[in-house]
Amino acid sequence: MSQSVERALRILPALARGPAGLGEVAEDLGVHKSTALRLLRTLHEQGFVYRQQDGRYRLGARIFALAAEAIENLDIRGIAHPHLVELNRLTGHTVHLALHQDDEVVYVDKVDSRYPVRMYSRIGRPVPLTVAAVAKLLLADLPEAERRALAGRIEYPAYTARSTPDAQAFLRELDLVREQGWATDFGGHEESVNCVGAPVRGPDGRVVAAMSLSAPTVVVGADALLELLPLVRRGADAISREYSGAARDPDPDADRDPDPDADRGPAQEPVQDPAQEDTQ
Repeated sequence: MSQSVERALRILPALARGPAGLGEVAEDLGVHKSTALRLLRTLHEQGFVYRQQDGRYRLGARIFALAAEAIENLDIRGIAHPHLVELNRLTGHTVHLALHQDDEVVYVDKVDSRYPVRMYSRIGRPVPLTVAAVAKLLLADLPEAERRALAGRIEYPAYTARSTPDAQAFLRELDLVREQGWATDFGGHEESVNCVGAPVRGPDGRVVAAMSLSAPTVVVGADALLELLPLVRRGADAISREYSGAARDPDPDADRDPDPDADRGPAQEPVQDPAQEDTQ
C-alpha cells in the first residue's frame, strides 16, 4: 500500500475519536504539518473529512453515507453460504443460517444433511423462539430491556419435557448464551433432534445472524454433536470476518509501493496557518 494512502486512512479512525487540529493530526501520524495538511485537504475535497469553523477537522458526511450504503447492500446469506456448505461437507449434518426480524427468528439458508434421515425445516420459516439455538443466540444479544420485554410477551409452548417453561427460565438461558458465546437445543423442540449454534457478528460486534448444526439422535447423539461445536464456531467466525471486512492479506507488505510523497521533513512546502485556510 502507498504510504500516503496508508497515512490518509489512519486519519479517519483518529478523527472518529473526535475533532482534531492540524498539529494533532500531524503528531498522531508522525509527519510534518505540511504532509498532514496535504492529506487533510485531499480528504476534505472528497467529503471524507470536514474543516470546522474553529479550524479543527472531523469526519465528513460522505463517510457516514458510504457506511450506511455498504451495510444496506451487504448480503449476509451470500457471504455465509459457502461456509455453510463447507461445514456440511466436514460434518455431513444439516446447517442453518437464521436472522432476527421483528419478533421472529427466520431461517434464511439451509444445507441439507447427506444422511437418509433429514430434518424438516424450510427457508423462510420462523423457528421456535424459546428453544431453538439460533433464536437464543440472536435474542441473547438484544439490550437487556428489550430481552426482558420480549420474554414477557411471548408464549412458552411445551414442545417436549425439555422445552423452556417460562420467562424466568428463558432469561436465565439467554444470560448463559451471552456468557458462553454459543447455544444448544438438545431435544427442546423435538425429542429426537439436537442442535448447536454460534453467532455471526457485524463490524460493531453485535450479532447479525446465527449459524447452527443439527442432527437427529439416531444419526449422532448430543455429546457427539457438541464435540463438533468448534467447527461451527470457526465457520461463524469466518463469516463474521468476511461480513465485517476484517479478513487480512496474509502478506500485507507483498505489494507495497514506494511512496513518492514520503515525508521529507521541514524542507517541504510551507504550511498555511489553518486559521487563514479557506473553508469550503
